[in-house]
Amino acid sequence: MKIAVLGGDGFCGWPTSLHLSDQGHEVHIIDNLSRRWIDTELGVQSLTPMDSIQERCRIWKEISGESIRFHLLDLAKDYDRLRHWLAEYRPDAIIHFAEQRAAPYSMKSDHHKVYTVNNNVSATHNLLTALVETGIDAHLVHLGTMGVYGYSSVGAAIPEGYLDVEIENLQGEKKGMEILYPTRPGSVYHMTKSLDQILFQFYAQNDGLRITDLHQGIVWGTHTEQTRRHEQLINRFDYDGDYGTVLNRFLIQAAINYPLTVHGTGGQTRAFIHLQDTVRCIELALSDAPSAGDRVKIFNQMTETHRVRDLANMIADLTGAEIANLPNPRKEAAENDLIVKNDHFLELGLNPTTLAGGLLSEVVEVARKYAHRIDRSRVPAVSAWTKDIATRVNHDPEGRQLRSVS
Repeated sequence: MKIAVLGGDGFCGWPTSLHLSDQGHEVHIIDNLSRRWIDTELGVQSLTPMDSIQERCRIWKEISGESIRFHLLDLAKDYDRLRHWLAEYRPDAIIHFAEQRAAPYSMKSDHHKVYTVNNNVSATHNLLTALVETGIDAHLVHLGTMGVYGYSSVGAAIPEGYLDVEIENLQGEKKGMEILYPTRPGSVYHMTKSLDQILFQFYAQNDGLRITDLHQGIVWGTHTEQTRRHEQLINRFDYDGDYGTVLNRFLIQAAINYPLTVHGTGGQTRAFIHLQDTVRCIELALSDAPSAGDRVKIFNQMTETHRVRDLANMIADLTGAEIANLPNPRKEAAENDLIVKNDHFLELGLNPTTLAGGLLSEVVEVARKYAHRIDRSRVPAVSAWTKDIATRVNHDPEGRQLRSVS
């Protein structure tokens, strides 16, 4: 297939591009390189050294014989160029990663909230409109998030997208219907993913677009089979308080003898998936495309759930690291359960990668190898969800002490 990977320079996009190219697909990366500019804005860099996207593609061609083409394009701003690109290249499938992906970054300030909404929602809507206008029957696979559902629980499993409900009509009769499972986003970033869902529903029913929406858990790990083949193919690895995901952050903290920062009680339950399973799930979703006129396919792309404090204890037992409890900068319940159905990917043949010690140790080894690149002042999570929370977090004595560690 000819596949466009939107946001193919990013944490999930790059290993997915390599994986699909390795399978013999013609891969085109479209990216505006905004994630690299955000590194500059935040004054932090990937733990792993990253070459330019052009150099990465050159190295991949050299070692694999397969070509990945890069196209510099801003989906949220360059609608006409996007439409013309689609009309010229006419991809069979489109993988949509091209959104600002960090909840803490989306909550840093009013400007970050505005940027996240403008970038994410406009990019998605521009893409959908361009597909309609060009008449391209491409299968669109979007990387969403489990976070659209929030982190509360009624003791029932979160279904894969849709919920059967019963309502009473004016005649007092009970009528069944199917609705999208209600969202309860916990950040501006998660809100944009909830808005994506509504856009997908409209364009699928109105224009017959073929769409799969993957509600992904938190990704951990750094290597895939393809990124291991050459040091210059290594994936980016974020450790800072805005972009570093919780498990990867714990592993890096352990590697540099930094206390594992557990916010609040650590009773927050999260869904997780290894990076290798992420690229495998994209492959499986591509092989199970909906037909025109079908409802949006929604898969829960996760393999296991864990409480944050349990993860911290697991890493502490593995590495000997200390644990430090800090005020929680997020506005969320102190404790929650999370029960998730992921039947679709299991039925398609996914063999889940779980939190095995060997893979955890691999991440720690990568962190220790590049420990000299870590700015310890950027490790704590300090972006607060509200002004009141910001005041409490920034004036906590224990928080001040951890942020001054050098």
